[in-house]
Amino acid sequence: MNHNRELYEETILDHNRNPRNFARVLADANRHAHGFNPVCNDQFNVQLRVTNGVIEDVSFEGAGCAISTASASLMTEAVKGKTEQQARELFQSMHNLLTDTAPAGDVGKLAVLAGVHEYPMRIKCATLPWHTLRAALDQDSDTIVCTEPLANTVCATSDAG
Repeated sequence: MNHNRELYEETILDHNRNPRNFARVLADANRHAHGFNPVCNDQFNVQLRVTNGVIEDVSFEGAGCAISTASASLMTEAVKGKTEQQARELFQSMHNLLTDTAPAGDVGKLAVLAGVHEYPMRIKCATLPWHTLRAALDQDSDTIVCTEPLANTVCATSDAG
C-alpha cells in the first residue's frame, strides 16, 4: 500500500470513529443547512455561529458513511475561525480537489481527501458536507441534495426536504 493511500485510510477511519465538532447543538447558531444524499442516505445538518463575517463555531449532526463523516469532521476543523470569504474559497478549492474538475487551491492537510478519487462512486459522499456548508453560509434553508456520481457531482437545493 502506498503512503498516500495509507494516510487517506487512516485519516478517514480516525475522523469517522472520532468526528470533531459532531453532535454539538449550537444554541446560538445563526446559520444552518441540511444536506442529503439519497443514493446512500447520508444526511447532515451543519450549524454555524458567524459574527462579523467570521465563523466562530461550527458543528454537524447526522449520519453517513465513513467518507462523508470524515469529510464533515475535517471541514469543521478547517473552517472554524475563518472568514466567510475564506470558507467560500476553501469550499471551491475542495470541490475542485474532490471532483478533479480544476486545480485545487492550497487546502493544507485536507489534501488527504484527494484519495477519494480511488473510489469514484464516493465523491458525492465527500462533497456533501462541503455543499451543506456553502448552503449554510448562503443562509439557504432548502435541503441540499447530492445525486450524481463521479466528477459530475451535482448538489442542488430541493424544497422537498
